[in-house]
Amino acid sequence: MKKLLISALAICAINASAQTGKWVKLFDGKTTTGWHTWQAKEVKGWHVMNGVLMTHGGSGDLVSDKEYGDFELEFDFKAAPKGNSGVIYKVLETPDAKSSYMSGPEYQIIDDANYPAQLKDSQKTASNYDLQPPKDFSIVKPAGQWNKGKIVVKDGHIEHWLNGEKVVEYEYGSTDWHSMVAKSKFPTWEYAKPHDKGKIALQDHGDMVSFRNIRVREL
Repeated sequence: MKKLLISALAICAINASAQTGKWVKLFDGKTTTGWHTWQAKEVKGWHVMNGVLMTHGGSGDLVSDKEYGDFELEFDFKAAPKGNSGVIYKVLETPDAKSSYMSGPEYQIIDDANYPAQLKDSQKTASNYDLQPPKDFSIVKPAGQWNKGKIVVKDGHIEHWLNGEKVVEYEYGSTDWHSMVAKSKFPTWEYAKPHDKGKIALQDHGDMVSFRNIRVREL
């Protein structure tokens, strides 16, 4: 009996390990299954057309049903001219939370060249929003063209990738991170309290934005 129990536990461990590292589609190209609008039970405003997930603005952020700890997220994105959006992670959707970006870091998406307001370097595409600029401003493709984004979170080390190049990396919760947060607009929010898990949000900043090929694997 003891040997059978050990064997069963070993099989469970193998199956669990097999799930780790397996790519899972967060967007199936047809529906909004697996998502909901911020602080709602259903999806409002976001729609799917020709394999593309998009909003024209005013719909509210789209939030994953599931929370993630260590993960790798890949996605294609396209900002409209003069548009602004982002992918926010480690999102805490608590009843009293006012918005997704108040609790989690943001991979910025924006029309760097034509946005109507003046941008700081830490507000440009693929930045760690309001904390770190991307290392290279020339990698991003213009608004209206598809870009490939990637976010990697592993044991507190976080990376932002853009079109195959790593442009941001930092240690979440480190002394340097706390110093950056203190100089940003986030120090009084949940953002400033490091946490292990959170949801993923696609930001509706009031502009048209499009996503496709969204997939994630837990690490």
